[in-house]
Amino acid sequence: MDILNTLTLKSNRHIKINFDGGDLSSDAGLLLIKEFAAKIGFAKLIKKKSKTNDKSIRFHKDDENLMQMIYQIISAYFEDDCADELTLAPVFNAILEKDALVSQPTLSRFFNRMNEDALILFDDIDKSLRDIIYSIKCPEHMLLDLDSTLFGTYGNQEGGGFNFHYQAHGYHPLLCYDGLTGDLLKAELRDGTLHSSNDADKFMESLFQEYLERGIKTYLRGDSGFSTPRLYKTCEMNGCSYAIRLKQNSSLITLASDKEEDLYKATKEDQISYAVTYGEFMYQAGSWEYPRRVVFKIEKLFNWFRRLALPANMRKQQVDTIRLKLIKIAARAVHSARYITFKRCSSSPYKKEFCRTLENIRQLTVPLE
Repeated sequence: MDILNTLTLKSNRHIKINFDGGDLSSDAGLLLIKEFAAKIGFAKLIKKKSKTNDKSIRFHKDDENLMQMIYQIISAYFEDDCADELTLAPVFNAILEKDALVSQPTLSRFFNRMNEDALILFDDIDKSLRDIIYSIKCPEHMLLDLDSTLFGTYGNQEGGGFNFHYQAHGYHPLLCYDGLTGDLLKAELRDGTLHSSNDADKFMESLFQEYLERGIKTYLRGDSGFSTPRLYKTCEMNGCSYAIRLKQNSSLITLASDKEEDLYKATKEDQISYAVTYGEFMYQAGSWEYPRRVVFKIEKLFNWFRRLALPANMRKQQVDTIRLKLIKIAARAVHSARYITFKRCSSSPYKKEFCRTLENIRQLTVPLE
C-alpha cells in the first residue's frame, strides 16, 4: 500500500484513512429493483414503447436515458445534476449494463426531445404495466382517488403560475391513485393557475374506459374542488359510482336542518362530547340537468371548535389528543386585588398552539343578537 494514499487524523493518530477500498456503492439494493423490473418485463416495455421525436442515431438511446432517470429517482437522486456524480457508480453501471452513465447535459437534451406524443405514450406504458400486474392478481373493484397538488417552481419556468388555493407559485398537476393499494394510475402536469376541476372529466375518461373493458367496478372520490357537473356526468356515463364533496351553501343547510335539530335535541344535556348524525336527500343545483343524491354528516360540538379555532397543524387531531394538549393542562391561580392570573408552566410544549387558538377565536366574526 502506498503510504502517500493514507491520511492520518491529527485528532487521533491511531485513525488512518485511505481510498483503496475498491468499488463500493450505497445503492446495492437497486439490484432487487432490477430483478423485479426484469421479472415483470418493465425494461423491455420501456424499450418497446418509449419514444421521443428524435430521429437521430445516438450512442445513449432514449429508453436507456429514461431507465437511468427512473433508477436515479428510486434512489433519491432527484436532480439531473446527480447524473454527473453517478457516472462511474458500479451498481448503476451494472444495472443499466453500461460502462458509464449519461451526463446531466445528455439528460437535459433527452427531456427537451419529448413532445406531446411522447408523453401520451407514458399512459400506454402504465396501462401495459397494469395488464401485467393484474394478470398476477386482478382487483374486484377500484377506488379511484382523484386529487391535485402543487409542485413548487422557482424563477420563470414555463407553465408555472400563482395558484390561489395554495397561495404559492408552481404547477398544478392532476393525479389519480388506487385508494386501496396506493398505486399511481395516472398523472398530468398542468399550468399552475388552473382550477382543480379543469378538464378533470377528460383526465378520467381513459381510466373509466379501461376498467369498463376489464369488467372491474369503479368508485371515485374527490374533494369539493371537483364538484362539477361535467365530472358527475362522465362518472355516470361510465358506470362509476362517486362521492364528491359539495361546498356548503344555504340550500344544503336548509335541506339538512331537520337532522340538525334532531341532533341538537339528542345532545342537549351534553354539548361537549362528540356526536354525529347522517342523512340524505335529492338535490339539484342550478347548473345541474337533473337531481342527484346528496349524503350529509352533521357533527357537534367540539368539531366546530377544532375547525374554526385550532391552528392548522392540530385540526386533524382526535378529540382526546386535543384535550390532552390544550384542555387538560395545569395552571396556578394567583389572586390580586383586581385580577385572577392563571400561570402555566414556563416550558409548556404547546404554548404556541394555545396562543394561536386564542387569537383565532378573537378573529372570528360572529353576528350575535
